[in-house]
Amino acid sequence: MFPIDAFQNTLCKAVRIFESHAIRFHLTGGITAVAYGEPRMTQDIDIVIDNAATAEKLDPLLLSLSQSDFLFDEEVIRSAVSRKQMFQLVDLQESLKLAIYCRELIPGELGRSTTIEVFEGIRLPVASRVDAAASKLVWISKGSHKSRRDLRQIVRTSNPAERQALFDLSAELALSKLLQEVLGEPDELVE
Repeated sequence: MFPIDAFQNTLCKAVRIFESHAIRFHLTGGITAVAYGEPRMTQDIDIVIDNAATAEKLDPLLLSLSQSDFLFDEEVIRSAVSRKQMFQLVDLQESLKLAIYCRELIPGELGRSTTIEVFEGIRLPVASRVDAAASKLVWISKGSHKSRRDLRQIVRTSNPAERQALFDLSAELALSKLLQEVLGEPDELVE
């Protein structure tokens, strides 16, 4: 596990770059599981970025990245942006990976971000509780077992309006049956 300072240092470097180019973003993935569910270990940081703004500012963004401590492949980034896929940045100083998603997994999620204190004194945009839960559901549908417990923990800490919004969103995503299945599972293995 990486020390918390490594996560903070790496994330702050990336945030400065995105903000300097006015690229809207928010944190998602394991960070949201910790923020909305329960503490757990995570090995990387997942970030969703505004694909249209990134495509518009791609050359200046690549220049900024080339002047940073991040290791990246320019052609991979160009391809990821054009195809609305994921690329990675590796912080050479901290040896920590960022997974950058050039698209919204849940339609409109960037517009529903919420700002929370991620590190002491550092507030950043994070996927809303409902969108974080819905994205966990989508990842479960693709085979992620780690997301199953995360989803149950996020739902447990949700208020009734958030739970209803998740049920509505799962219906829109055609994942209602999977949501019910996952919510009915125990957190621990039963013998």
